[in-house]
Amino acid sequence: MKLLQVQVPDFRVLKDVDIKFDRRFVPNIFPLGSLNGGGKSTLLQLVFVLLHCCTNPGRKVFIKNLLHGFTLNDDSSDRVLAIIKIWDGEKEVEIKFLVCHNTYIENILKQDHEYKNSEDWKLSNFQELENITKKISKTEQDIEQLEKAINKIETYQEIQSDSSRRIRLIDLMNGLRNAGINKLRRRLPSIEELKEEVEEMLDIYNINLNEYYQEKEKIDIVLQKISTYLHEKNIVYICNYSSEIDTEEKEFVLCEIGDNLDTNKAEAWLDEVSNKIFLAAPISQVFLFTSQTSRRLLFKQNSDRDYNSELKMSKSKLPGFFTYDFAQTDLLIKVFTNAINEDSRDAIETEGEYGKRYKALLDDLNLLLANKKVNISTDFSKITFKLDTNDGNIELSPEDLSHGELKRLSIYLWIKYSKIKNAIVLMDEIEIGFHPDWQYEIIRDLEEWSSSNQYILATHSYQLCRALTPAHVRELEPKLIKSDNNIPL
Repeated sequence: MKLLQVQVPDFRVLKDVDIKFDRRFVPNIFPLGSLNGGGKSTLLQLVFVLLHCCTNPGRKVFIKNLLHGFTLNDDSSDRVLAIIKIWDGEKEVEIKFLVCHNTYIENILKQDHEYKNSEDWKLSNFQELENITKKISKTEQDIEQLEKAINKIETYQEIQSDSSRRIRLIDLMNGLRNAGINKLRRRLPSIEELKEEVEEMLDIYNINLNEYYQEKEKIDIVLQKISTYLHEKNIVYICNYSSEIDTEEKEFVLCEIGDNLDTNKAEAWLDEVSNKIFLAAPISQVFLFTSQTSRRLLFKQNSDRDYNSELKMSKSKLPGFFTYDFAQTDLLIKVFTNAINEDSRDAIETEGEYGKRYKALLDDLNLLLANKKVNISTDFSKITFKLDTNDGNIELSPEDLSHGELKRLSIYLWIKYSKIKNAIVLMDEIEIGFHPDWQYEIIRDLEEWSSSNQYILATHSYQLCRALTPAHVRELEPKLIKSDNNIPL
C-alpha cells in the first residue's frame, strides 16, 4: 500500500496543498518539511483519521472531532476536504472526501426524473437511524430490567415476614432506580401495588419499542434507496458531524471513490486501506482528532480529568495510532512472548523444528542497544539490561537508558509487535531525542525493520534529510531551506 498524492484545498492552516509521492523511490521514505506552524502535523493527522476511521463505526467519532470548525459557505454547497490517491499494489485509486448538507444529495437527485419529486431523500436519515437505534437499545435494556423485577417481586411475595418483605421491597425499588428506571412512585407501595405498577410500565415500554421498530423500518427503507443510489455513483456515506460544539449534526461526510474501482468492492477496499495506515507522534502533540475537552486538558492544571488517560482511551480505539512513549516493559515482554509462541508453533507444524524468531529478536535488540544487552527473567516478569564494561557487566533498569535509546527501542517494538508490513506509516518528529548521528541513521533503521512500508516523516532534521536524496524531500509552505547546500528541512 502506497500513498501517491494528497490534495487539501483548505483545512485549518493547510491551503492549496498538493504533494506527490513516487512509489518507485527506493527507499520509499519521504521527509516532509516546513517552518513551524506550516501544517505538517495537521496533514498527517488528517490523512490518518480519514483513512483509518472512515469504515469503522466505533472510530467515526474521531472524524467528527477533527472536523470541528470545518463549515460550509451556504446550504447548497459542498466542500472538498481532501483528495487522496492510493496505490494498492495493482492499481491507483483516487478517494475524494467531501462535506455537504442535505441539499447536496437533493440537487443530484433532481437530475434524475425518477427521484425528482421525492422529499424523503435526505442524508439526515442516517442520523435519524442512529438516534432511533439508540432509543431501541435503551428501551430493550429497560424492558429486561422490568422483567427481572417482576420475577423478583413474585419471589418476594412468598416471603412470610412483613419486616423482611419491607426491607426487600425497598432494596428492589432502589435497584430499579439505579438501573435507570426512575418512573416509580415515590411512596413505598405494597408488593401487589409494585407488581401492578411495574407491569403497567412494562406494557408502556413494549408499546414504545414497537413504535420505535416501526419508525426504524420506515427509515431503513429510505436509507436502502439512498445507499443504493450512492452505491451506483461510487459514493460512500461516512458520518454526520457538527461544525460547532453542542449543535445538531447538520453536516455530512461523504467519500467518492474513483471509477476504476469495482463499485461492489469499494467499501471492502476502504476497509483494507484503513488497516494499512499508521500514525506515530510525540505524546505531547496536540491531536486534533481527540475531543475538544481532551485537548484542553493538556493546558489545564488541577483538573478532575487527566489528559494522558483521555489520550490512552483514544489510543485503545485506534489500533493504528502510536505515541513515542518510553518503551514499556509489558510491550517488550509481549514481543518476546509472541516470538516464543511462534517458534513453538513452528515446532508443532514441523514435528520438532523450532523457529528462530526469539534468537533473532534478541540479536536485533542487542544490536540496537550497542553495548547493552537485554536480560529477561525466566518467568518473563522482569526485564533489565546489562552494560558491558572493562569491570564486567553492570545491570541496568529500563529507566537507566537514555531518552533516545528508549524512543528508538519503542519504535522498533511498535513496528515489530504490530507486524506493520506493506503499510503507509506517518511519523511526526521522529528525530526528537536522537543524537544527529541517530537522526541520520533512523532512515536505515526503518528500512531494515520493515522495508515493505512507505514512511512519511514530518521533520525539522537536516541530518535526517541528508540520509536521502533531495528528490525524496517534500515541503509545505512556508518552506525552510538551508541555503549553503539547498537541502530543505
